[in-house]
Parts: sequence; structure tokens; C-alpha cells
Amino acid sequence: MKNLVQFLFLILFSGCVHASGLGSDGFPDIWWQVVPDDQVKGWEIPPHAARRDLGEVVLSKRNELGQFSNLSATPFVLDGIKYASVEGLWQGMKYPESANDERNKPEVTWPYTREQVYAMAGFEAKKAGDIANANMRLLGIKYITYKGEKVFYNAEGKQRHYEIILDASRAKTMQSESLKKLLLSTGNLKFLPDHKQQDNPNPAYLYHEIFMKVRDEVKTSEGK
Repeated sequence: MKNLVQFLFLILFSGCVHASGLGSDGFPDIWWQVVPDDQVKGWEIPPHAARRDLGEVVLSKRNELGQFSNLSATPFVLDGIKYASVEGLWQGMKYPESANDERNKPEVTWPYTREQVYAMAGFEAKKAGDIANANMRLLGIKYITYKGEKVFYNAEGKQRHYEIILDASRAKTMQSESLKKLLLSTGNLKFLPDHKQQDNPNPAYLYHEIFMKVRDEVKTSEGK
């Protein structure tokens, strides 16, 4: 049963939900699908929250735009390492990077290796990160690592963390023709997140803005 749930989840995130009709603006109507109030998740910003008349769209996991979520199972290679998702990279950076990593302490247990988290997507990766967060709080560690580099992502390392996630988002887009095509098909729509944001969030968390930047870069590179 668990495997079936994971399979259905990955289908949703791989963009197998497609629009059945187009509006007068040329975009799929399903991107603004109205979701009944009793079906909206506590964390969710539903598709119909965006103002279509103002050129807004939510990157909702309820349709193919969910592929732009960090949780989406959209594999890519960055700096010679393969990741199953941006979330796998994000959460994997919290795990010990080597045997002598100072996060390897007897008072905490790491249920996965860093490489195992890199191979995760969806809420499996997020839950692995929740475990890492608890371990880091216990150890008093406030950094992640990327290829041996310490990044204090809630302090002076905010910009570096953003750069890593931006690079990952670029790689995931440019290494998938279907994802790049989908991104370009959004024209000049303003992306909105599908979940509630913290006040003054770190720039790495603003995945909707990251993908508007990537879209501009793709348009420029392809002369569009």
C-alpha cells in the first residue's frame, strides 16, 4: 500500500496531470482550477488563489506546474553528482559528508547516508530533512555543507545557499526538454508559490521567483 501511495504521488509530481482545455489567453484552464475549501490542505495555496486576469498562476502540485516544486521527482546532475530532486539535494546537504564530519556524533543517529537522501524526492526527502533538523538542533549545528563547503544558510550564507538552489533549478530545467518546454509555455505569467511562506524568507525558499529567473535566462539563451 505504501508503495502504491508513493507511486501515485510521483505520478502527480511528474506532470501526468494535463490540461483538457485552453482559455482565451491560451493557457490551460486547469492551472486555475477551483478547489473546494474542504479539500484545500492547511499548508496549501490553491490554484484559484491566483488572479488569472492579472497574469498570475500558482505553481500548484495539483497539475503539471507541480514539476517546478523542489519536491518533484525531476532528476538532474549538478557538479558531477546525480540528484532525484532539488529537495533531495536540499535535505541531503544536512547529512554528514564524510566519516570524520563533525555531525557524526554518538548522541544522534543518521538513518540515511547523504547519498541515499540525494536519491529521494517528495515527502520522503522532506521527512529525511526533518530528522536532520532535529539532529542539528541537538548538536547545535547551524550549517549545511556542499562539496566540503560550510554554508550557514540562516545567517551569512543565505546568498550562497540561494546560488546552490538556483544552480540546481537551472540544471533540472536545462536537462529536461519537457520541463524546459513547459516553463516556456507559461509565457510571462507571474509565478506564485503553492504553500504559505515565512515572513522575510531566505531567497532560496522562493522557488517561484527562482523559476521566473530561469525562464528569463532560457528565453534569452534561445532568443525568445
